[in-house]
Amino acid sequence: MANPLADCVSSLRSSSHLLSNSISILDSGVNDFPRLAKVLQTTKHFELLPSSALSAAQSRLLSSLTPEFNSLLSRVETHLDRLERREQNLIARCELLEGRLSMSGEDAEAFGKGAGPRKSIAAEGDGSREALRLKQLRTKKERLAYAVERLGLQAQQRERQLRLSVAAQ
Repeated sequence: MANPLADCVSSLRSSSHLLSNSISILDSGVNDFPRLAKVLQTTKHFELLPSSALSAAQSRLLSSLTPEFNSLLSRVETHLDRLERREQNLIARCELLEGRLSMSGEDAEAFGKGAGPRKSIAAEGDGSREALRLKQLRTKKERLAYAVERLGLQAQQRERQLRLSVAAQ
């Protein structure tokens, strides 16, 4: 009887030993799970998008920015045109005033530096009236030349604007 029990005890001991070996192997494998979970965890550094989504986003951005750019460009063009017209008007006015100054200098020499036109009119009679009329006609001619030049500049400006609007379409 001792023999069958000894065989049972030795079988139980070998099973127990096999079970402890299995537990130690499993224990060494399971102890590494937290590190393995962290190592195997995936992190998305870059998200890939399909090209259709990317092109749709680009077209939305382009469609939202294009009107704003166009409005800003038109405002800048309008302002530049206005400044250009102002510059041309100032140049024309400067030339007109320079002409008037040079004419008034010549007229002052013609009438005498100390005497005004009224004194010379009274002194010279009909000849001074003609000189005064001539002076008035000259200033009228200058004013008309200035007006013609200004209208010419405005016509050129309108032509430029028309060309720009035709080119933009």
